[in-house]
Order: sequence, then C-alpha cells, then structure tokens
Amino acid sequence: MHWGFPALTEPSASPAGSLGIFEVRRVLDASGCSMLAPLQTGAARFSSYLLSRARKVLGSHLFSPCGVPEFCSISTRKLAAHGFGASMAAMVPFPPQRYHYFLVLDFEATCDKPQIHPQEIIEFPILKLNGRTMEIESTFHMYVQPVVHPQLTPFCTELTGIIQAMVDGQPSLQQVLERVDEWMAKEGLLDPNVKSIFVTCGDWDLKVMLPGQCQYLGLPVADYFKQWINLKKAYSFAMGCWPKNGLLDMNKGLSLQHIGRPHSGIDDCKNIANIMKTLAYQGFIFKQTSKPF
Repeated sequence: MHWGFPALTEPSASPAGSLGIFEVRRVLDASGCSMLAPLQTGAARFSSYLLSRARKVLGSHLFSPCGVPEFCSISTRKLAAHGFGASMAAMVPFPPQRYHYFLVLDFEATCDKPQIHPQEIIEFPILKLNGRTMEIESTFHMYVQPVVHPQLTPFCTELTGIIQAMVDGQPSLQQVLERVDEWMAKEGLLDPNVKSIFVTCGDWDLKVMLPGQCQYLGLPVADYFKQWINLKKAYSFAMGCWPKNGLLDMNKGLSLQHIGRPHSGIDDCKNIANIMKTLAYQGFIFKQTSKPF
C-alpha cells in the first residue's frame, strides 16, 4: 500500500480461515474527499472482539480528514497504549519492498560559520537494513582524517560532537572508501542478484558532499553511491507534508523518540532506520528518489 497518492481502495483477500487484518487506508468518502479510515480486510475479517476494542481506543479518530499527518501516529500510539502493539505487529507483515537491503548513510563534515571550503567528510557511518524485516543487520562506522582543514573548528565540534582526537590519525577518505567496498563485498551487497540502495536524509550526502570531495581529491565515485532514496521525499509522499526540520519533524510526525545526539552521523542513521521501519509498518513502499547521474 502506497500512501503517496489518494485512491479508492478495495479490501485485500486473505486465505480462508485466516484472521483478518486491521488496516488504516486512504479512501474517498461520498463527497469525493480523501479520508484516512481503518478498514477490515481478509475473508475472515478482524475478530469482533479486537475490532470493538480498537474502536473504543480510537474513538473519534476512526475517521479523520486527509492531510492530518498526526492521524496515523495518533492511532498507532493509542492502540499501542492499550496493548495492541505486539498483536498488531504479529498479524500485519511488512509489505514487500523493492530492495533486499537499505543502506542508511549520514555523513558529518568539517564546517564553520562562515562555511569553509572545501568541506571534508569526517564521519562515515552506514547501517545495513534488511528490506524484509527492516531490522539492522550490520554496521560500518569510521571517522575520517581531514587533510585540507585538518584542525576541527569549535563550531564543528559543538555541532557534531566530534573532537580532534576522534579524527587525528584516522584513515583518509580514499582509504575509508576502500574499506567501504570491502565491507560491501563481505556483506554480499556487490552480488548482482542482491538489490540494495542507499538512504539519506536529504540529497546533500550523495549528490553534493561525496562527489564534490572525490572530485577535489581526484577519486572515483563507485556506482552504488549514485542511486539513493531521500528520506525527506519518502516521508512527504507517505505523510502528505514536507519535514522542514528533517529528522526532528519526521520523528515528531510519527511520535518517535529521537535517538542519541542530533548531527551525530551514526545516531542520525539510527533515527533514519527507525523512521523507515515505522513507515514500512504503515504500508509504505520505498522507491528510489534520485535522478540518474
């Protein structure tokens, strides 16, 4: 189920004798207005007992105008608070995604006010997210020694939490990219039969930062870095609003607690993964958003 575009929906069939599934879908009401509504699907339908409980929990939220991004998170939170979380998770499988793995990436780079040029990557984290379970299976995480501006500015340390000792003596970007390739091979991600794609919070990481620094240093950019999913765009398709403040807005819109420190690359990756898992639970199918190079 893709919530990017409103559409009249039909209940999906379930095997005979199976327990029906309780879902929230975008539908058209009698006047043609788009609405979000919980529906019963499956031949056997949702058990009357659980449905009755769900109705009592959701109350006035059973039908809510489209365009209210808080609706899904409110409903999910209300159900979870009344013990529906585990049972719902057990009964509602993830929709089939287009990729075997999602590679969540979030760079941190040298910075200052006014901005320094060129910026250089100083933190290079990747989380390997299983496309079937949306769980983290493996982590790549390295700090990178900047060479043009080797001394971190106070502004950079305050923003990212990265201190000078964390980058001093670390591998260069060229060496880190070689280790990324080794990790990709070890994880089976270079197998042509395995579909994977990077996921970033915005286009900056793989459209601007990495290709820009590689061009400056005369390094090639691997093809797997040339396609990605911009989580901000995916979220806006799913929820109907643009997350102006990035991860903070997406966590708020989905009623999720922010993980770790903002602008920590590895913590930002964990937040991206958590947001993706939540959207997948709601039936969202992730698609490539970047344009071909």
